[in-house]
Amino acid sequence: MVVPRLVVAAPSSGSGKTTVATGLMAALRARGLRVSPHKVGPDYIDPGYHALAAGRPGRNLDPWLVGEELVAPLFLHGAAGCDVAVVEGVMGLFDGRADTDFASTAHVARLLGAPVVLVVDAARQSRSVAAVVHGFVTFDPRVRVAGVVLNRVGSPRHGELCRAALEAAGVPVLGAIRRDDAVVTPSRHLGLVPAAERRAEAVASVDRLAALVAGSCDLDALLRLAGSAPPLDASPWAPPPGTFPHRPVVAVAGGAAFTFGYAEHVELLRAAGADVAVFDPLRDERLPDGTAALVLGGGFPEMYAAELAANEPLREQVAAFAGPVAAECAGLLYLCEELDGQRMCGRVPARARMTSRLTLGYREAVALRPSLLTRAGERFRGHEFHRTAADYDHAPLFRWAGGGADGSSDGFGDALLTASYLHLHWAGRPELAQRLVSSSRSPSVLR
Repeated sequence: MVVPRLVVAAPSSGSGKTTVATGLMAALRARGLRVSPHKVGPDYIDPGYHALAAGRPGRNLDPWLVGEELVAPLFLHGAAGCDVAVVEGVMGLFDGRADTDFASTAHVARLLGAPVVLVVDAARQSRSVAAVVHGFVTFDPRVRVAGVVLNRVGSPRHGELCRAALEAAGVPVLGAIRRDDAVVTPSRHLGLVPAAERRAEAVASVDRLAALVAGSCDLDALLRLAGSAPPLDASPWAPPPGTFPHRPVVAVAGGAAFTFGYAEHVELLRAAGADVAVFDPLRDERLPDGTAALVLGGGFPEMYAAELAANEPLREQVAAFAGPVAAECAGLLYLCEELDGQRMCGRVPARARMTSRLTLGYREAVALRPSLLTRAGERFRGHEFHRTAADYDHAPLFRWAGGGADGSSDGFGDALLTASYLHLHWAGRPELAQRLVSSSRSPSVLR
């Protein structure tokens, strides 16, 4: 299949990938193009801004979470009906898991056969920019670094010096963005503040990025570059259908406190035979009518602990809910007895608290016993991303295997519950959605 596409990468984090990628998506959409937005890696926050820019869900591409074989099919699924796809990278171009480039931006670019646009922070350098880019162009000949966008250019003269050095090195400059302190997205302890928490401001910010990129970059040249990508030898991914006669309601937490989720999860639940209803634990005092199962995903409950605690009617209903519940990270915290001293639902026998330590990384987890979504001995690939800690008073559900977290354990589970810090991408394990929907129809039977 032919989908015009390009990857926006950088030598390192903080170079301006999100600025350029989000602005490019919005600028192309403003031209009347249907833009498919994608993000390399497990990040939930950037896709929220991508969705505002492109007007369709931002989707993640992560070989660690779903397997290499699903990256192109998931890309084609998201890009269906679109004119062009923009893929924002993660970290530096070649930074992958541990000491490899697995799950790096370069890895995904190879899997997609996509040309790479390198965003280079030009502040405090001029001709040296060409040496940096030369290294990235030649480091891995399997990756086609086809152009550069200069970011944080100090003056027209500064931009001319950088451009001349790069053109002498044979690398086209596709844009030069001047320093603009007004183009800043607020951050906090886990990165950017999600777009869903500041929607009006986020929309205005995306509009500014669109104008900035449109006025600083050669959109026609970028589109020609995207059009140079070869056909993909893959078929679009589709969620496997269920075979259940009745459609239970699966209630999925949303709102400002629960902003982390992959678009494919809802698609998998619907394909498995469920009707999905979104509810906001900050505002809704009751679960959606007919709720037969709950999905409590990730987010920032630590920022809203007092408000979540104050919604006592919903907390009590969740605590008494007798159906299946799948919870990860924020959902785990909401189910604990308390969070930073604030009363939560009490479904998980643990107390949670903020810490000064960031826990971040890919995990391979082994299920130590059965639960709603797990069977004893199963292995799962996921990731952790939090600054909280839960003090459990029970045997853990998962043990981490491999990497720096080897031997650590986490989670709580029973026949109707799976709750842990582990973020999973269900497209790589579609049976999880099917287990949840199946359990919402009849009592779980664990083997």
